[in-house]
Amino acid sequence: MTAPLYPTPSSPGRRRLLKTGSLVLLIGAQQIAHGAGIVAVRIWPAEDYSRVTIESDRPLQARHTLVISPPRLAVDIEGLQLDPTLRELVAKVRADDPNIAGIRVGQFTPSVVRLVIDLKHDIRPEVFTLAPVAAYRNRLVFDLYPAVPPDPLAQLIAQRLNGPTPASVPSAGDGAPATEPAPDTLGDLIARQIERANQAVRAGPRAPERATARGPEPPAERLIIVAIDPGHGGEDPGATGPNGTHEKDVVLQIALKLRERINRASVGGNPMRAYLTRDADFFVPLATRVSKARRVRADLFVSIHADAFMRPDANGASVFALSERGASSTAARWLANKENEADRIGGVNVDDKDAHVQRALLDMSTTVQIRDSLKLADAVLNRIGTVGRLHKDSVERANFAVLRNPDVPSVLVETAFISNPDEERRLRSPAYQDQLADALASGIQKYFAANPPLARNRAV
Repeated sequence: MTAPLYPTPSSPGRRRLLKTGSLVLLIGAQQIAHGAGIVAVRIWPAEDYSRVTIESDRPLQARHTLVISPPRLAVDIEGLQLDPTLRELVAKVRADDPNIAGIRVGQFTPSVVRLVIDLKHDIRPEVFTLAPVAAYRNRLVFDLYPAVPPDPLAQLIAQRLNGPTPASVPSAGDGAPATEPAPDTLGDLIARQIERANQAVRAGPRAPERATARGPEPPAERLIIVAIDPGHGGEDPGATGPNGTHEKDVVLQIALKLRERINRASVGGNPMRAYLTRDADFFVPLATRVSKARRVRADLFVSIHADAFMRPDANGASVFALSERGASSTAARWLANKENEADRIGGVNVDDKDAHVQRALLDMSTTVQIRDSLKLADAVLNRIGTVGRLHKDSVERANFAVLRNPDVPSVLVETAFISNPDEERRLRSPAYQDQLADALASGIQKYFAANPPLARNRAV
């Protein structure tokens, strides 16, 4: 039986609501919307979290309550009349959304719209407002995080043991063929490790052998992880070309292609594995991109972009390493400032304590990390230069927040200027994306050939 839009005062559901508690978004009385108009509604589904955004011409005041059983988020939005744009949320829910089962919306009182988000499992909601920025007006945002976050390692084990479902790589170009999935190198290693453990259990205890009766232990395989960071995503489209191409789309295509190449590669006999900070169209804050790479103990971090400049004739690829003392050029400083604004555009729920921790993390970069980043940047730049024109023939330096990773050599690659009509056209081409992915993979392998990743003893 479908749950009521909202429990009656005497119903058990109402008592559950009172037990779970609620949160009010406090906005000054003079700013409360009366007769606010809805500009747009959007849903961004992803395994990490699903986001629901309501954009309006005035700030909105909302009260939300999390209901445990069946799981749903009930939201009252004040000073609002139900209109066709708001009703569009119902049809925007995708069947494959990992977190949202459906959305119901209705006029609860003459001045209150009630929104109920039916959930597929327990979630941890974050509800917040964003002031106008860039092309956006006022936004009311619901970020729905799984109460039990997905475990990437457990998923890889399950995929390997149960057989992975083939997934094609979508293309930003029109009518381009899908690309075959790459072998799951990490899954192979995990499966072998599990099988070795199972064989040992089945064999039972054995008498110890003499040291002279067996040869040396075979070296453990060292898994080499490359974090690939497609810039922007979700609410943050990044730069937009003259023909409407979004940076967030083309860099995701390049990143997916690069992942295939990394997963097929090895260094000194040790397999490589690519880890994407996002593998779909959703927003990832700058500090979260860094923390994701740290969580998987990445050996390298490569952020992929295709930015714009004030002049449409700006052209060529660039590779950046972190600078703590200022940018190497005016253009580099301009690009870094623009990229560092991504959190404001994409929309981050800023908590003072969390922001302090993030700033501390981003300030921990070391001289050694920057030195290794410059080596990586030089190797990548040399390979990128074989594909197309370079904006500069040397590595550039700028204070990109996403490059402030104290443990991991990190570079940011501007594949081209999407503001240039010719480069925008090439970026949309699957063939050119393949060339860029080949060049990036080759540069990464070139770096590892000269700088073997021996500092960490990560065996799988």
